[in-house]
Amino acid sequence: MFLKTEVLFLVLVLITTTTTITVTTAINPDSTLSFNQTWSSPSAIFSLALVSVQPPTTPPSYTASIVFSAASFTVWSAGNGASVDSGGSLQFLRNGALRLVNGSGATMWDSGTADRGATSATVEDSGNLVISNGTGTLWSSFENPTDTLLPSQNFTVGMSLKSQSYSFGLSSIGNLTLKWNNSIEYWTQGLNSSVNVSLFSPVLALSSIGQLQLSDANLSSSVLVAYSSDYDRNADVFRVLKLDNDGNLRIYSFSWEGGASTVRWTAVQDQCEVYAYCGNYGVCSYNDSSSSPVCECPSENFEMIDPNDARKGCRRKVSLSSCQGSTTMLTLDNAVILTYPNDPTWQSFYQGLSACRSNCLSGTGACFASTSLSDGSGQCVMKSEDFVSVYQSHLLPSTSYVKVCPPLAPNPPPSLGETGREKRSKVPAWVVVVIVLGTILGLVALEGGFWLWCCRNSTRFGGLSAHYALLEYASGAPVQFSYKELQQATKGFKEKLGAGGFGAVYRGTLVNKTVVAVKQLEGIEQGEKQFRMEVATISSTHHLNLVRLIGFCSEGRHRLLVYEFMKNGSLDDFLFITEQHSEKLLNWGYRYNIALGTARGITYLHEECRDCIVHCDIKPENILLDENYVAKVSDFGLAKLINPKDHRHRTLTSVRGTRGYLAPEWLANLPITSKSDVYSYGMVLLEIVSGRRNFDVSEETNRKKFSIWAYEEFERGNMSGILDKRLADQEVNMEQVRRAIQASFWCIQEHPSQRPTMSRVLQMLEGVTEIEKPPAPKSVMEGAVSGTSTYLSSNASAFSPFAASPPDPSSSSSVQTSGVSTFTSGVKSEKPTSILLQSDT
Repeated sequence: MFLKTEVLFLVLVLITTTTTITVTTAINPDSTLSFNQTWSSPSAIFSLALVSVQPPTTPPSYTASIVFSAASFTVWSAGNGASVDSGGSLQFLRNGALRLVNGSGATMWDSGTADRGATSATVEDSGNLVISNGTGTLWSSFENPTDTLLPSQNFTVGMSLKSQSYSFGLSSIGNLTLKWNNSIEYWTQGLNSSVNVSLFSPVLALSSIGQLQLSDANLSSSVLVAYSSDYDRNADVFRVLKLDNDGNLRIYSFSWEGGASTVRWTAVQDQCEVYAYCGNYGVCSYNDSSSSPVCECPSENFEMIDPNDARKGCRRKVSLSSCQGSTTMLTLDNAVILTYPNDPTWQSFYQGLSACRSNCLSGTGACFASTSLSDGSGQCVMKSEDFVSVYQSHLLPSTSYVKVCPPLAPNPPPSLGETGREKRSKVPAWVVVVIVLGTILGLVALEGGFWLWCCRNSTRFGGLSAHYALLEYASGAPVQFSYKELQQATKGFKEKLGAGGFGAVYRGTLVNKTVVAVKQLEGIEQGEKQFRMEVATISSTHHLNLVRLIGFCSEGRHRLLVYEFMKNGSLDDFLFITEQHSEKLLNWGYRYNIALGTARGITYLHEECRDCIVHCDIKPENILLDENYVAKVSDFGLAKLINPKDHRHRTLTSVRGTRGYLAPEWLANLPITSKSDVYSYGMVLLEIVSGRRNFDVSEETNRKKFSIWAYEEFERGNMSGILDKRLADQEVNMEQVRRAIQASFWCIQEHPSQRPTMSRVLQMLEGVTEIEKPPAPKSVMEGAVSGTSTYLSSNASAFSPFAASPPDPSSSSSVQTSGVSTFTSGVKSEKPTSILLQSDT
């Protein structure tokens, strides 16, 4: 410790060669800290001094700041950065007030401790500046933080870290929040859902080893909220939590021996998602030459407020009230207007791309910008305040519109310079040399890539092949894996996650440590070319509520698909009580969000893809849940991969679906359309509400199939009787329950024409449209008896409303179909396609 203190003292001397250093344990009243003085802690770890404002101003200005001496890092400033001129000083007055005074004598900041009996002030080795009266603390910098939290400093409800327009706070329920302008909450992090307690008075603290912890009298132990990436690795590291002026919260690490700081944790991973990072109407984006965000104006209709500081945002060259003629809309491709749940200045609708633009344009004064999401949700967000924060990236599936005065003046191409006003200049010779060398290196890289592609399936080059595959994954293309790679990733297909009609699924880990689910397909008779085409179609279908296909393997007789891994498994694990999952229970809020998410995913497949995709096997086992319990539909498009030898007849063995969820047209040998999926979804929706299989029969249901019994209860107005009894002691939104039950009965109508489209079902669940009373659904036997009486007689126990015993859903004899994903072109309609009944020639 003696050596460390000496080193820090020497560093401080070197940094402040023109400063007179006063190391003292107590500062007496009637003391003044001038420009050339420093008040230090006993071990000189921290010092209080007048520090030059950065970036430097003209004339120079200074803040009274506590500095971590080894790195000259400011951890506290009087008045949250209040500045004085070179004649200013920090005065500890005889009446006990600590006051920052300008050269003119004007007070810039005051501690508020006058006439309270203060006897001394101290800068402690913890970094805390304390004013005391001899028996206790009157005021401390730890209780009045600015932008930094130090180890051993407690951060409580009511405190805040502030940096320019941004603030960080702690709520009474334990949520950490980042806000802009003390109004827009753009980041929040709460306690883990497993911590189910009501907090009394939460306290946040950063431990010396890099843990950000929350403690409370009602918690048995501290809860870990975040931690630095160098957590507990080095005892000789000093860490702080700091709110930077870019609106991001970070944990920094320093060496006790001095040197630059290192960022070890960041709250908002994507800096462009920080609200107003680029100011009003500033567009935040990234270029290829830098990982830091770039701020620009949306078009030449705007100009920078400060050309020397792009983060201050943009302003209109012509205000909307001064337009010569009608306003128009500027289109920003792959851009989103940043909005957050607690922002009252935006509204959300579900409408098409053109409507999102035109409705904002026609809303005089009520809409300044809008965003149309192309993620399958059909959501349109309209901003009703003339403050717009824009994020633009080629990865964003959205289009934004900004209201401007005509004529539209898009930004010039990059070749004309950043401002578009520079003229083209003669290209220097060194630029030509760089371009030529770059071209040569590019050709070499291309040839090397081709060589890797040729050798990727070789055992000798297996490692290179795996790494090259990850490059394909990053590009968004389906990755081609070798069978050996997937064998290694799954440890010889050791950990089985489940099995379905298309094959077994195994857990695997790729070379980049990404956890995946590997499905071994069975019954694939397609050729290599067609298999790859279908895989390409599936992998190009992206939506928040669809499981993403990462890659595939097509090697000899081996056909495998690699999907993103869903941490919480499938929905059936949570709905139905089994010995393995007896403790899993979803509350109503999660269930309703899962129902909505599933409906959005299916709607995207039916109505928003370039080609309509009929799933053919909607059931709880094919609805997976990620770590946040967001529903994602799996196995879409797989029915097209099954190619039985004869498409002309669909028999028991050629139907690839699951009994209990099959629409009547499957059994009546009628054309299959998207309405078949609607029927299956209706059955799943009823199961989400009830927590029991739709084909269950019991004494409670009078030996009737559950869907038939449930409708009778619905007619009696007994909604709670249909609801899962395990939710009886929980808070349940019965209006949502009513909508879900009514929507499910519309979905399971006998005739396809009576069923709504999935987009209509979604509107029913969201409360956008009123739901009329559905007619009583007929049993599957009654609906299909005219089509396949022989088929039904052999499966009466599975479909009769008075079945003697329920079928085993895990049985290998589950009904399955070649059912291929149905594709239609042009305008979506309910006209059946013929592709199901034709062989691929």
